[in-house]
Amino acid sequence: MRKNDINHIVIIGGGSAGWLSAGLIAAQSHLTHNAKVTLIESPDVATLGVGEGTWPTMRKTLKTIGISETQFIRECDASFKQGSRFDGWCDDPTSSQSNEYYYHPFSLPVGYQNINIAPYWFAQHEAVSFSHAVASQTYFCDHHKAPKTHLHSDYQAQANYGYHLDAGKFAHLLMRHCVDKLNVTHLLCHVDEVINDDDGYINAVSTGDHGLISGDLFIDCSGHHSRLIDKHYKIPLQTQDHILFNDRAVAVQVPYADDQQEIVSYTKATAQDTGWIWDIGLQTRRGVGMVYSSEYESTQGAKDKLISYLKTTQHELDVSQLTIRELSFKPGYRTQFWHKNCIAIGMSAGFIEPLEASALVMVELSLNTLLANFPTHRNAMPQLSKRFDQQCHYRWQRIIEFLKLHYVLSKRSGDYWQAHRNTNTIPQSLLDNLALWQYQSPWLNDFDRAQEVFSAASYQFVLYGMKHLPEFPQMNMPAAIIEHFTNNQQTAKQGLANLPTNRQLLEHIKKFGLQPI
Repeated sequence: MRKNDINHIVIIGGGSAGWLSAGLIAAQSHLTHNAKVTLIESPDVATLGVGEGTWPTMRKTLKTIGISETQFIRECDASFKQGSRFDGWCDDPTSSQSNEYYYHPFSLPVGYQNINIAPYWFAQHEAVSFSHAVASQTYFCDHHKAPKTHLHSDYQAQANYGYHLDAGKFAHLLMRHCVDKLNVTHLLCHVDEVINDDDGYINAVSTGDHGLISGDLFIDCSGHHSRLIDKHYKIPLQTQDHILFNDRAVAVQVPYADDQQEIVSYTKATAQDTGWIWDIGLQTRRGVGMVYSSEYESTQGAKDKLISYLKTTQHELDVSQLTIRELSFKPGYRTQFWHKNCIAIGMSAGFIEPLEASALVMVELSLNTLLANFPTHRNAMPQLSKRFDQQCHYRWQRIIEFLKLHYVLSKRSGDYWQAHRNTNTIPQSLLDNLALWQYQSPWLNDFDRAQEVFSAASYQFVLYGMKHLPEFPQMNMPAAIIEHFTNNQQTAKQGLANLPTNRQLLEHIKKFGLQPI
């Protein structure tokens, strides 16, 4: 064994980020040259348990780790997520069309790999929404349909999908699987001290119950506490509250009215005067919360808005029996994500409001980047860390711009929304793109990296859902384009006839399971 080889990976912190890190690293030991994995978790810190939405990437992640979809759905109170629906974001609530909504589905527009179909939709934009014209999945969301049937095997489907899940149960499932199946060492103890070597690399952490735990690569998954990257290395947070203002949330778990209430297959985001409310459906409950800016809203005001929303969505609900949690965060990301032999992943790396559910996918992307460029020796870390930081910074910037887009395009009144539209708060690259998109539609060349966080299709769904249409002559519709639109409607019709509802499929999985791959 050579000196400075990477033979032991130590993860500080559990939760979804810590156990996803342990699972993906341990399950792909061929990429880490069979390095040992140890996870150190505080016995006193509970999983935050608010970020309950994933992207479709989670299917590949779970498959790689070795967890069956049946087990995951049964043990994590999970349900299927096919995208997001935005209620009340576009128009001022005083207008006659204030109840309008639009979708950002997980499926790409029909024909996306071959042609940009958006310009051909503009001629019929008053007759059918963009998402309904180009994505059959939108209709499935309208009718609470699942993205697959019981005949599909694990992680296979008719329509692209991610999940809604119980974050606490998810972390527990990952922990058991990592320890029992992947030989991850799990230590419940506090990190009292971090010990550097002469070069400033972490040599070990000192714990009260288990003494010194030495390692070669340390991954900080300690959440907002940021025990290594912040408390030890003092890597600052690059705050983003000058672009995205939300820094608080109130959240609650809501029981269903009865065991037959529909389970929606999308995250519902409803605009408010000073923020927005998320509403997701798990198997046994809803997860609901309001994200807001403390500059424009008080905690009590946010609670009042949340309670008012709950009363309108479930009339018989006794809100006095609900426990509302208060959360605060500082929107931003680290100036460095990989320093010396320490890598920040999860909330220790950064956090932005949960619009579009980017938190868990950033964990996945960071881990995939690490594993694709895993250091075999300490001497490779300076180059690899530079590459890792560049990729992470690019992704965070793209996320922030995409989230900002939702606010910039809104026509809602009030100080909060008007401040979001102030050009001084909008990144220049987004302003440049918006100027360009006034005369052409977003397309592949606008976002040309191999692993973009949000594709041109995502921008199309938001732009045209928010009625931000280009100013150019309408295009004639050739027969091939008409066929694309027709095929989309036929696919939607067939799916509505053949797909079970979200609840029906989840009940089937609980009783009988899915077919293994």
